[in-house]
Amino acid sequence: MPETLKERIAQEAMALGFDAVRFAPAEAPQGAPEALDAFIAKGRHGDMAWLAANAERRKAPRVLWPEARSVIMVGLNYGPASDPLAALAMRSRGAISVYARGEDYHELVKAKLKTLAARVEALAPGQVKVFVDTAPVMEKPIAAGAGVGWQGKHTNLVSRQFGSWLFLGTIFTTVEIAPDEPEQDHCGACRRCLDICPTDAFPAPYQLDARRCISYLTIEHKGHIAPEFRQAMGNRIFGCDDCLAVCPWNKYASQAREAKLAAREGSDNPPLTDLLDLDDAGFRARFRDTPIKRTGRDRFLRNVLIAAGNSGDVSLLPQIEARLSDASPLVRAMAVWALKRLVPHRFALLRASHAADEPDPAVTVEWMREVA
Repeated sequence: MPETLKERIAQEAMALGFDAVRFAPAEAPQGAPEALDAFIAKGRHGDMAWLAANAERRKAPRVLWPEARSVIMVGLNYGPASDPLAALAMRSRGAISVYARGEDYHELVKAKLKTLAARVEALAPGQVKVFVDTAPVMEKPIAAGAGVGWQGKHTNLVSRQFGSWLFLGTIFTTVEIAPDEPEQDHCGACRRCLDICPTDAFPAPYQLDARRCISYLTIEHKGHIAPEFRQAMGNRIFGCDDCLAVCPWNKYASQAREAKLAAREGSDNPPLTDLLDLDDAGFRARFRDTPIKRTGRDRFLRNVLIAAGNSGDVSLLPQIEARLSDASPLVRAMAVWALKRLVPHRFALLRASHAADEPDPAVTVEWMREVA
């Protein structure tokens, strides 16, 4: 019996190292446009202005590309070698989200997608476009509609085969391909992902307020992290895996096959003492080709200083004090907070010595808030 076009595309995708491949129509995922409107209307996107700016283009593939007729959704397993939650007990180390410990998945997935797209064109002449996370495409709702998994109560995609750990890639094509059936929701009465969140970022099941999410705060948020969230951050310095890692469906997950996704030494929950002295050049060199690099050194050091303040490790004190005179107001302000959190008596002495010559308003606000 001749292979169908779907079977041949799936074979090509698997040969390239993808772990899942499904098909969807180039239509708006059911309920997703309305959910996006509500999310933005409530301001839950926070600083991510690009979400609101591109909302209409994001709602349906054919709004983004009118010629599109089908969507090929692929998944790449990035399952960790060990439980990500174990890092939270290592208070003198910075906990980095699983997805960011290896090479930047954007480049890895995009390279594979481009190769797959070329093979799709050879199998069924037509136009194709590839997308990996950065374009206005609702990958998770489309993936759910194609049957890759379902969006759990934490709004992330869950797979019966890979649990929480799938990177998604998207190919739009002008070729008509029969769609797959959507995956049913298998969350049941479970609410582990909701209950574990340290900042209460879920107003209700299947709803996220990004402004309270540690992943958003440590990666997307450009300014000062509100004091109410700092202690709850613990030692999380880039992202948060709590709601992903606690999902019961991870019992079926497996470690990633792709070697480039394996944790690199420099980003595998490194000691805070290795990070507190990083200048811009050192930051760029250490996190070259990883997702961490895009946050920039100042925001990253902001996160590291919060972790240092939460660590209980007084051996970090000299490095924290050195950051009081950092060139970045963001870093200086968080050095003040870390100092007060770690050694209140030392904070009081340094507050007095800095009061007369501290020119930066952000730091002055931090001094005065903590002294009051």
